[in-house]
Amino acid sequence: MNDLLNLKNQVCFPIYALAKEVINQYRPLLEELDVTYPQYLVLMVLWDLEEQTVGQLGEKLFLDSGTLTPLLKRMEQKNMVIRKRSSNDERIVKLSLTQKGLDLKEKAEYIPQRLMESMKVSEDELIELKIIITKILNKQK
Repeated sequence: MNDLLNLKNQVCFPIYALAKEVINQYRPLLEELDVTYPQYLVLMVLWDLEEQTVGQLGEKLFLDSGTLTPLLKRMEQKNMVIRKRSSNDERIVKLSLTQKGLDLKEKAEYIPQRLMESMKVSEDELIELKIIITKILNKQK
């Protein structure tokens, strides 16, 4: 009989190990841009949507404001983003990119390809993995 509590029988452990490995693969690529992985995620959202509130950003990245606030403060100190309170409701903080933040997009364009090469997987394999992960995450909502 298979022991359901044996580590080799767990689906969560390889996912956990993969998450750590992917972040480790990103690290040297992101160091070239002087950003951390969470900062890179913020940049990707803002490159796509230009302006977001802290709440909107948190929803997209599955991060709470207690995690986002210090992260965004560091990004503001590095002159990547601008945080501005809404004139309609001071509780709402809006984020936008500085020119430096915008310029980082061009410098980051090589990252997905280099990451795929370093992980030695095809684009089709990554798409298949993403579909499965997204399906699981969407069922949790």
